[in-house]
Parts: sequence; C-alpha cells; structure tokens
Amino acid sequence: MSKHVNNERRRQAIYGWLLLSPAAVMLTVFAFYPSAATFWSSLFSRHTRRKPSEFVGTENYADLFADPTFWLVVQNNLFYAAVTIPVSIGIALAMALWANSKIPLRGFVRTAYFTPTVLPMIAAANLWLFFYTPGLGVLDQIGAFFGLPSVNWLGQPETALWAIIIVTIWKEAGFFMIFYLAALQTIPEDLKEAADIEGTSRWTYTRRIVIPLLMPTTLFIMVNAMINSVKLIDHLFILTKGGPSDASKLILYYIWEMAFAFFDAPHAAAMTILILAVLCIVAAIQFLYLDRRTHYQ
Repeated sequence: MSKHVNNERRRQAIYGWLLLSPAAVMLTVFAFYPSAATFWSSLFSRHTRRKPSEFVGTENYADLFADPTFWLVVQNNLFYAAVTIPVSIGIALAMALWANSKIPLRGFVRTAYFTPTVLPMIAAANLWLFFYTPGLGVLDQIGAFFGLPSVNWLGQPETALWAIIIVTIWKEAGFFMIFYLAALQTIPEDLKEAADIEGTSRWTYTRRIVIPLLMPTTLFIMVNAMINSVKLIDHLFILTKGGPSDASKLILYYIWEMAFAFFDAPHAAAMTILILAVLCIVAAIQFLYLDRRTHYQ
C-alpha cells in the first residue's frame, strides 16, 4: 500500500514538473539567463580595442551614483511616474464607470476611449508632434485664437517632460479602462438593487461598494503602470530625444543611449540591474503586503 502511494505521488510530481517545464524554460531563456548575464556584464569595465575589459566589481555602480546626469534621469523618472500612474488610473476608472453606465452610443464611447491604445507608439508620437509643433501645431493655433503667444512645448526644459506625460496619460488611460470595464461587469447587479432599495446615492454606492470591489484590478493596473513608467522610449525618440538639457530624459532612454550611443555596455548593464532590483522590491511589497490587504485576507 505504501509503495503504491509513493508511486502515485511520484507520478503526480512528474506530471506537475512537466506542466511547469514550458514556463520554466521560457523564463530561464528570456528572463533569468539575460538577468544573470547582465549582472555579470555590469561587473566588468568597458571594452576598447586597446584595452580589454577587466573585472572591476561594483565600480560601475559607484560611477553611476557619482554621476549627476544619472540622478537627474532618476528624478525625471520618479516625477514622471508620480504623475502618470495616479492620473492614468483615475481617468481610466472614470471612463470605465461612464462607459459601463446606460448611456446612448455606449459602444461608440468605449471604442473612442480605447482607440489611442491600438495606435502604434511611433504613430501616436508623430500625431502629438503635430499638436506640439511651435507656430503650426494645434495647441499653438488654439492659443493664437485667444491671443496667447507661441510656445515651444518640446524645446523648453519647463514643459518638455510635461508634454511627454500628457502623451503617456492619453495613451495608457484607455488601455487601463478595459481592465476596469471588465471588472465592473463582474459585480453582481444584486448589490446595485440592494443599494437602490436602501436609498443609497450613486456616489456612495460607487465609493463604498464599487471601488473596494475593484481593488484587485486597481492593484494589477498599478503594477503594470509602474512597469510602464520605466520602459518608455518610443515617444522620446520622436518627440524630444531626452532634451532639452536632459529635461525629459528617462531611465530606459538613458540606458539605450549609454549602450548604443556611447558604447558603454557595463554602465548600461548596471543601470538595468538597478531597475530590476527596484521592480523586485515593488513586486515583493505587492505579494507580501498589498495583495493581502486588497483581497481582505
């Protein structure tokens, strides 16, 4: 009997590992190995024709921490994330609540909200380049109608990053709305009927019932928005190229610039590892703290 039980457990274990093996192979090839190789590369000096790379340990990380441009880029990215994440989520929630209500042309409204999401990143950036062009752009044409002077939105340090932020919010809000819209349709109608019987206002019902039930979706969207906030590069190529004076340069663009413009792969690898470390910390906070509170465990 004991031998039969052991054989059954062994078969179940083998079956489980067989189910896990495709995901394990994919993660190893496309995540674990590249991360390990990047970390190893960050421990060596820059390779030149006259001087081969040498093991330098954490020297590349120390160089980054002593680089004022690196800290400027980090500051830009933190500000970019602090604005785009909550604003995109808030607008997405508002759009989903409206698109889920009983309004005329509801299908058209949902399509209109989601349209920016399906546009390629380069196409969206070129579209907004038409809006931002000094003198000829749509924004300046509207401003001229009210007697306002022309503004070089992408050419001024004070406005360049804000211009990128607006494009990101416009692009991501519709994408996040889809998740909220799907979650709203899973909320039982009985809750709304009970709230109506009790005389609960629409605002109270939304604040007390709908938003708490949407918290798992909000957490999922928040994590995705955090990841998106450190991987923006397409818009910067078209709109500002990180300028002027690095005012709109974000971390992924700086990594690309360091690796392929300055041919300094070790420092680019070090920045990549730092990003991965930050994202791992965020993931740990999600799984160890926020996930339990979100699901009311």
